[in-house]
Amino acid sequence: MAPLDLDDWLIRDEAFAGQMATRDHLLQTRRGQVLQMDELARAPAVELLEMVLRLAWPEGGAQIMRSDGVEVVVNRDDPLGTLCRLVQEDFCILQKQGDQHVLTGAILCFPASWQLAEKFMAPLVGIHDPVAEYDAQLATRVQRLFDGVKPGRPLWRFNALWYDDPTLFQPRSTHERRTAEDAGKAAYLRSEKQSILRLPETGAVVFSIHTFVLDQASVQPSSR
Repeated sequence: MAPLDLDDWLIRDEAFAGQMATRDHLLQTRRGQVLQMDELARAPAVELLEMVLRLAWPEGGAQIMRSDGVEVVVNRDDPLGTLCRLVQEDFCILQKQGDQHVLTGAILCFPASWQLAEKFMAPLVGIHDPVAEYDAQLATRVQRLFDGVKPGRPLWRFNALWYDDPTLFQPRSTHERRTAEDAGKAAYLRSEKQSILRLPETGAVVFSIHTFVLDQASVQPSSR
């Protein structure tokens, strides 16, 4: 992962209106599938909400008018639900318990073939099960990364996954493995900007995900 300026952490792109409408609908109709929060995560979730408000809406206020014209009430009693309706990013809150970070809260509207319910309250090793590449050596490196990330100095990376279906909400059980699509045949490239940052007050680590979906034609070089 590479260093990231905090000012570049959140993205508002041309897909904002469509993605936010999807997030609003999922929160209303599938809240239990897209939002999970243990009481341990309440303070970090509120801290995260305050950080997002400072960065994206520094003017503040009890109500936020999104760029798509939708008004969102800032509800600090429902921090993850409010975050869901403010930005395109999904957020996972991980807190150190023993020698591992555990997923204690998340808003996850755009899962790429995993289910929040199966990963909630799991440590990093359990979250990445059954990823074949996530062996003991890689697990140690990732845990060291989570231990070492500093407040105000987020880290980021991109991934790339090929899909035949552009749907953003694609939960999948670990018992129903997805067959990887061939890059030359799949219709869509799904890429995630994944970032980790440490909250300065609570010390929790936030894993954020901004999802892009591009059709095959837009990512292939022109033959002309």
